[in-house]
Amino acid sequence: MKSVGRFAPSPTGDLHFGSLLAAVASYLQAKSTGGQWLVRIEDLDPPREVKGSATRILADLERFGMQSDREVLYQSTRFAAYEQALEELLGSGQAYWCGCSRSDLPASGIYPGTCRDGLPAGKSPRSVRLRVSDKTISFDDLIQGRVAENLAQTVGDFVIRRADGIAAYQLAVVVDDAFQDVTEVVRGADLLDSTARQIHLQHCLGLKTPAYAHHPVAVDDSGKKLGKRHGSDPIASLSPSIVLQQALEFLGQPCPQSQTLDDLWHWALAHWDVSGIAAQAAMPLNPAKI
Repeated sequence: MKSVGRFAPSPTGDLHFGSLLAAVASYLQAKSTGGQWLVRIEDLDPPREVKGSATRILADLERFGMQSDREVLYQSTRFAAYEQALEELLGSGQAYWCGCSRSDLPASGIYPGTCRDGLPAGKSPRSVRLRVSDKTISFDDLIQGRVAENLAQTVGDFVIRRADGIAAYQLAVVVDDAFQDVTEVVRGADLLDSTARQIHLQHCLGLKTPAYAHHPVAVDDSGKKLGKRHGSDPIASLSPSIVLQQALEFLGQPCPQSQTLDDLWHWALAHWDVSGIAAQAAMPLNPAKI
């Protein structure tokens, strides 16, 4: 079976260099072996969305030479699927209603299981949490190597439906990756700590676990992540070939200089090697170079 990769931006701002890295890495990992590359717009949080950013993100991806191999999926059309998964988890007892707010959490941030055996007196149902067990979840990341986490010791039972009624990121991602038959998830290392939770959810729902690869995130000299509000934003007015060249070099793919965009993609598809990416959580990049 051919691989299926995906790029899943949130429409909270325009495409920036940090998110472009994930787009390029996921695209090349899938397309260099003849697989499919999909785009999913994760528009689950309307208050945080920037009007028109989804359209501009898709336009910028096309300007850089990347197009989804299937129709773009919008999470805002998937609420029924998330509710079905929630009902399954609640019905099986793997999830439960919780009446706690963030202010009820201890300083450690690890949920103590206050509502695990039923809502305490005076508490009303707010969110839904997924039960975790005291065991280690391990996986082999294609870039970062062996990763292991005991969710009971790091986060405790975690939220899969928010108090505002919206499906939490972890649940929506797992349901949609399965729906789109995604076989490999290539994304920034800032999402590495979500992976064990997503694998646990996959097990609870009887879904397949894709392969994972987490590339370093780009930071400035002070260690601040390049993002929508930093010097890397926006890239809409910059030359795609120059930015793509910088992205490839950051991802450990030293490419020929002064190439056209088409020539760069041709070279990258023929020479892509995920093992060339540094096994680091973050790497510095001077925004002035972009």
